[in-house]
Amino acid sequence: MLRLVVRRLLQLIPTLLGLSVLLFLWLNRLPGGPASAILGERATEAEVARINRALGLDQPVYVQYWRFLKRIFELDLGTSTQTGQPVWDEFATRFPATVELSIVAILIAIVVGIPMGYLAAKRRGGWLDVGAVSGSLIGICIPVFFLALILKGIFAVQLQMFPSYGRLDTGMDATDITGFAVLDGLLTGELDASLDAIHHLILPAVALSSIPLAVIVRMTRASVLEVLGEDYVRTAESKGLDKRVVRGRHVLRNALLPVVTAVGLLTGSLLSGAVLTESVFSFNGIGNFIRTSIDARDYPVLVGFILFIAMVYVLINLLVDLAYSLIDPRVRVH
Repeated sequence: MLRLVVRRLLQLIPTLLGLSVLLFLWLNRLPGGPASAILGERATEAEVARINRALGLDQPVYVQYWRFLKRIFELDLGTSTQTGQPVWDEFATRFPATVELSIVAILIAIVVGIPMGYLAAKRRGGWLDVGAVSGSLIGICIPVFFLALILKGIFAVQLQMFPSYGRLDTGMDATDITGFAVLDGLLTGELDASLDAIHHLILPAVALSSIPLAVIVRMTRASVLEVLGEDYVRTAESKGLDKRVVRGRHVLRNALLPVVTAVGLLTGSLLSGAVLTESVFSFNGIGNFIRTSIDARDYPVLVGFILFIAMVYVLINLLVDLAYSLIDPRVRVH
């Protein structure tokens, strides 16, 4: 297992270096250069020259790239032009909310999607199968922001069953330790704060989970149908093995391999795609911050966000590889 982890980590180095080159080229190809992007279109030549000297942009390209790479290794992502705060501090403040929301959304998708896809495959052609396929198609077709607006209008505004905005009630005096509202409530014994945070998470998490849920249902159904037709499954059934053993050891275990891949990709996309959901529910996560950063052309924040999301994808892919090796030991050999 350790050799697999080391091998995967070494394979990630060229990927991250390639990404750093693309980001560096993007920054240097901005219209008018990074200095004009920071100062705006009405900047004078003297101001542009001053910023170029301050940022080291008057140096040779290879020197600029080395300094850019060095700052990444030192986790120095620069300063936000919007807030004047270090980008890393801004991320540390806002990312926990987005991570918390994404974790709840992907858990909803997994807990509901895998059993539903499995049962739909087992009852192929039945009402459950038709309902699961139709429901997943609707889930993929409806834009997340539109579903979020519908859920907010019905369950928050009309029925008032859930809060319509924020992470906690305004009158809730909760202790902040990690930035994860639910976890902080558990660590400090403030269970009312944890329950309030979960209450605020339900609607945005359900909206955000709609597309991953639909994908997982369809993928699980297709994978289980394929595995059910394999010779080793029919052999196991003909030998009289217990149905639970056949389903768990031979069908579900083999069918989960492509589903695990999908879950990994979907989790990464949730972190980077929660912008609209957070905007609808005024959720103070990284999505809202990135939206305003794009409007304000806050390039240090955007570069830091791209790097951070790339790292998240890398780590998730590593976890997916480890999950592969646990589900199918043959992966460790190859």
